[in-house]
Amino acid sequence: MMKPERLKRDLRPALVFLSGDLIAVPIPLEREEVILGRALGADVRINDIQVSRRHAKINKVPNAETGEIDFILTDFGSRNGTLVNGQKITEEVLQNGDKITLGEHILRFDLLDEIDREYQRQIHRLISHDDLTGLLSSRSFFSELKREAARAKAEERPFCVLMMDVDHFKNVNDTYGHLTGSKTLEEIGGSIIGIMRSGDAAARFGGEEFAAFLLDAEVPQAMVAAERIRSVIEAQNFSVIRTGKPVDTHHVTISIGISAFPFDSSDPIELVEMADSALYRAKREGRNRVCAYHDLSDVELNTTLAPRRE
Repeated sequence: MMKPERLKRDLRPALVFLSGDLIAVPIPLEREEVILGRALGADVRINDIQVSRRHAKINKVPNAETGEIDFILTDFGSRNGTLVNGQKITEEVLQNGDKITLGEHILRFDLLDEIDREYQRQIHRLISHDDLTGLLSSRSFFSELKREAARAKAEERPFCVLMMDVDHFKNVNDTYGHLTGSKTLEEIGGSIIGIMRSGDAAARFGGEEFAAFLLDAEVPQAMVAAERIRSVIEAQNFSVIRTGKPVDTHHVTISIGISAFPFDSSDPIELVEMADSALYRAKREGRNRVCAYHDLSDVELNTTLAPRRE
């Protein structure tokens, strides 16, 4: 009995990060040449001091004998070299499953069908996002923030960091239970992301603390965005959960601290610490308010805001 012919899978080449900030992310290799390196302009940017700015490249080259496309990895003479399956190479034809090491990062060359690609995307999302709110995890937030700080420095563009904490959140759990507390955090996350612009990023840091960064924003613009978050959450009806169903509503407020790049600092970790300091000042001053690390003058507060760049 003849076996039915299997449908050919639509296999497409990709690099999948096995370590580092972008773990499990599949990077499609669709261009004729793909540059790997630390430079902002690299096609696959690897934020690793051990990786050269232009470290290596992958070229699509037709194979005259097989009629297939070969993917050839070439090292640019990088300082620390390029390894394939643990061996240092100058040039190598990649095979399905080959592991490429650049600095502290390991990538795998894979031929993936749509199911594989979706699986890798889902794995990355599980690793990089908070499962309750769908926002970035704190680890992913710091990775994105470091990348944005490098880009902002190179392009001389400002941005602001927001640290946010739900006021008296313990009272929510004590009064309504942990199911309501979890639902409240989920709804707060949705409210925050609904106010963010494309390119901005928001994260849950754990517990009732959230963070965000706003691209192309100086302190006055960040104050407007933060005040919008604060007022939306203050006015929102949050669900009270009983026997797994919403049966009532309750209210919470949020305090927010702001720091600015490069006005306050050019270091992403310091920016988070400064925004956190401003947050705790907001708490000390009565909660349900927005504070910047450096207070604005009356003139700055009354100045017409320039629109944030798209």
